[in-house]
Amino acid sequence: MKRSLFLAALATLTSGAALAQSSVTVYGRLNESVERQKVGDTSVTALVDSQSRIGFKGTEDLGGGLKASFLIEHGFNVDTGSQATGAFWGRESWVALSGNFGRVRLGNMGPSAAYFAIADYISMHNHDTGSSADAFYLYPGVTTNTIAYNSPSFGGLTIDAQLGLAENTQPRKTYVLAANYVGGPLHLGASYVQGPGGPLEDDKHSEIGLRGLYEMGPVTLGAYYVRNEIEDATGTSKRNAYRVSAMYAFGANELHANVGVASKWKGGGQYSGNDTGAKQFTLGYNYNLSKRTKLYAFYTKVDNDAAAAYNPGRFVTGNALGDDLSSIAFGVRHNF
Repeated sequence: MKRSLFLAALATLTSGAALAQSSVTVYGRLNESVERQKVGDTSVTALVDSQSRIGFKGTEDLGGGLKASFLIEHGFNVDTGSQATGAFWGRESWVALSGNFGRVRLGNMGPSAAYFAIADYISMHNHDTGSSADAFYLYPGVTTNTIAYNSPSFGGLTIDAQLGLAENTQPRKTYVLAANYVGGPLHLGASYVQGPGGPLEDDKHSEIGLRGLYEMGPVTLGAYYVRNEIEDATGTSKRNAYRVSAMYAFGANELHANVGVASKWKGGGQYSGNDTGAKQFTLGYNYNLSKRTKLYAFYTKVDNDAAAAYNPGRFVTGNALGDDLSSIAFGVRHNF
């Protein structure tokens, strides 16, 4: 009996020492809305999940300024409880070492550093999720099987580089280089991506992007420019995309508006052609019940040209070329 008590006490002490050396945080977001969506001539009223997730992240101090860290994140649908992505930890999963040199990560990075430098900043009203997400950012390349580096800050400037390896069915590597600058109210970003893209895995997709955002008290203004080129067996297709956004905050209230434009695809590739452009505009309102919980409402509309089929909502599926999308939504988001 005494031996059992001694072993139990020893196990408790050992467990406490391990916990003292590292820290693990559970975090997540539940984001659900009721929406009236219309794509073409098809309308539906539905509960729509906007990238709800639960994650675990942790760090361990290794001494000498060196730290080990990890992050794993699972996406799920609040309305059904079902898994949102093909892999259980498909949203993000990586392990890292960091120090005065910056941080090196290995694994699945989720959206690329280029996305976070450009589109993530500009679609502010619902964190670029759900049916009002940015319809025109194309997410070139892959973010799985990736080696990533994040630099320290140099006077407000940080550099991110990623290399996605060509494994399994991927015929080419993904290269990402992004820069972000924060100087008081001014935020700037630039990015370059090259990797696979388009319906055919051997298509070569290149993207450059520029972004600016400025805070003026209760008003925030932002804009980005993106240039996409997709090279396939028939030639190269090129297009430009732009987005401007504005937020006015007063008390617990936020008013949002943003407008995006995608030009038609030009060049000699299979995506090129007339009437391949589109426009999107969104009006949104957020009421922050606390730092973690908000109520929101928005109206978004995507006007597709006759040969375009941009559809960020994706609840009403099977939209044909030229079908427009619209959605009016009321929702609640809670972070923990």
